[in-house]
Amino acid sequence: MSMTLAVPVTVAIARRVDPARSSEMVAWMRAGTALAEAFPGFLGAGWVQSGPGSPEWHMLYRFADAETLRRWEESPQRHWWLSSAQGIVEHTRVERRTGIEGWFDPPSEHSVDLVAPVAPTSPPRWKQAVTIWLAFFPLSLSATLLTSHFLGAVPLAARVLLMTLCLTPLMTYLVLPRITRALHWWLHGQRAPRRGL
Repeated sequence: MSMTLAVPVTVAIARRVDPARSSEMVAWMRAGTALAEAFPGFLGAGWVQSGPGSPEWHMLYRFADAETLRRWEESPQRHWWLSSAQGIVEHTRVERRTGIEGWFDPPSEHSVDLVAPVAPTSPPRWKQAVTIWLAFFPLSLSATLLTSHFLGAVPLAARVLLMTLCLTPLMTYLVLPRITRALHWWLHGQRAPRRGL
């Protein structure tokens, strides 16, 4: 029997509301979070206003996998909650992020279908693999050379542990975001940008 690895899904939704109704917006988002908390697979939610007096708000919620997210998004509770804000809140944008592929998802700008939001299309997996390798190879090579030179007497398992502890945040927060930005045109089948002389 094959087992499918559950991948957490994060949904980011941008919403607009009259700044004079900010307190109503906060109460509405708290109510939605309280409803979602009762659903299996709910991992958390949060929101932030773009700036003081801004009409734009960003809300994130995360579920353990696509199936638990689907149950929440198709639930009568969520439909009631969304309908309770009609005339107050305007839904402007939705994005979904799953696992490492989230680095490769293009930002999407479209109206939200309240029943089944459409996830943006990811690049082919072979392009994702090449991009990860381009980021990982020089980083891994440098770390291997440094640890063997300075920590040669340390047991191999401890060196690998140290390397992975250091390289994982570097890859996640520094290297991958930069390389995916630089190769965005190639990942999504666009023409290479022209560089100024």
